[in-house]
Amino acid sequence: MSEDIKLWIALNLVPGVGKVTYRKLIERFGDPAEVFRAQRVELKEIPGLTDNTINEILNYKIGDQLQRELQSIEEKQVTIVTMRDSAYPFNLKHIHDPPPLLYVEGELKEEDTLAISVVGTRSPTWYGKEITTRLSEGLARRGITVVSGMARGIDSLAHTAALDAGGRSIAVLGNGLKVVYPPENRGLKERMKEQGAVISEFMMDAKPDRLNFPIRNRIISGLSLGTVVVEAPAKSGALITARIALEQNREVFAVPGSVSSANSKGTNSLIKKGAKLVENVEDIMEELPGELGGLTNGSPGEEKTPEPELSPEHAAVFSLLHHEAQHIDILTEQSGFPAGKVAGILASLELEGLIKQLPGKTFIRSR
Repeated sequence: MSEDIKLWIALNLVPGVGKVTYRKLIERFGDPAEVFRAQRVELKEIPGLTDNTINEILNYKIGDQLQRELQSIEEKQVTIVTMRDSAYPFNLKHIHDPPPLLYVEGELKEEDTLAISVVGTRSPTWYGKEITTRLSEGLARRGITVVSGMARGIDSLAHTAALDAGGRSIAVLGNGLKVVYPPENRGLKERMKEQGAVISEFMMDAKPDRLNFPIRNRIISGLSLGTVVVEAPAKSGALITARIALEQNREVFAVPGSVSSANSKGTNSLIKKGAKLVENVEDIMEELPGELGGLTNGSPGEEKTPEPELSPEHAAVFSLLHHEAQHIDILTEQSGFPAGKVAGILASLELEGLIKQLPGKTFIRSR
């Protein structure tokens, strides 16, 4: 690791130098080496810089904390990308508060400029799971990098679907790269490193403190041309990401849901406020700039699923099912068939892999 990069990390460790102060210092002096060479009178010119922080900068010595950080970086084969590097993500560089440096496992590529973030609740319904998987697969097959936060629920499903479709995905963590959170995502993290990147602005051993997650959300939206919220209760971190995306002048998309579903309160509210309603990948693609619209039709690897050949009675029941679970009593009432006949048709459709039975005698289409 170069001495220059070590100084970028060192400045991040100086007590009192938070992210705002770090950016002010870089804007004034150009790089950390010049910051550490600065005179007291020069540092006093930085708005908001306290005497204590100035003393910490002037008296900073390379010590055990930096050595431990460098050792962790080396052990995990982490790359440090600073805002002065050509590898720094183009989209992220153009938000008003880009992180000065990123810790990266895997590889950031130029093609990741074409990115969409997919976010939502940690406790999705079957509907949310199906829609997340369908949208993320479709984006990946069109060469769009799928960005999310690797949290439980919608985030993890979005990453997994993009990787399964052979695409790229980027996870933005609210903790350091030495920490795996949630712990069950260890395998997913390894896959991400092979087919994309796992990134953080936090020190290697930073714990997943709840205050970190709103901070990292600006990176999720900042990496992306737009943010899709699949399912989100009225109070949800995904809604924070959507708000930040608007502040960054990025597109905001929302998947509509049942008015009786708590998980759709947030997304339905976003649509009321002007978010683009999303039913399929084409709804997202048509809002992207320039020549990206050409990816909407005839995308590589994207195949239209043909309607199955069914008897009239089977087709009638199948047509009543979509991507939101329906109770057997509702299907019986809407089809007009006897309850026994509907039960038999549903069993047949399930054997053919066209539908799934969920708890409580409810049914949903398979992808």
